[in-house]
Amino acid sequence: MADYESILEAIQNDVTGFIGATIVDLDSGMSLASRSAVADFDLDVASAYNSEMVKGKFKTMEALRLKSDLEDMLLTLSDQLHLIKVLDNRASFIYVAANRQTTNLALLRRSVNEHTLGH
Repeated sequence: MADYESILEAIQNDVTGFIGATIVDLDSGMSLASRSAVADFDLDVASAYNSEMVKGKFKTMEALRLKSDLEDMLLTLSDQLHLIKVLDNRASFIYVAANRQTTNLALLRRSVNEHTLGH
């Protein structure tokens, strides 16, 4: 678990406009570690709902008989970027939210990929 905490801390330090991040067990939807810079940003709720979204995407890929691997998913809101990256051979994922005005997708992806390499 300490490894997860250090990943989240490194991403927070890298990403200008960091709102919050969590590493989630895909099966249960439970957060394995989380970190927030905004007090009212509920990462437990985000973990549960994003877990259902990732599972739904895997079901869609299976229904379409796609042989590709799901690497990440991006949600673009008017004021935020939300990035979900699948980890540990589909066992978990990392979810990161950042302010869209102070960061960009390339920087967000670079940070997440750099700090989750090997997971």
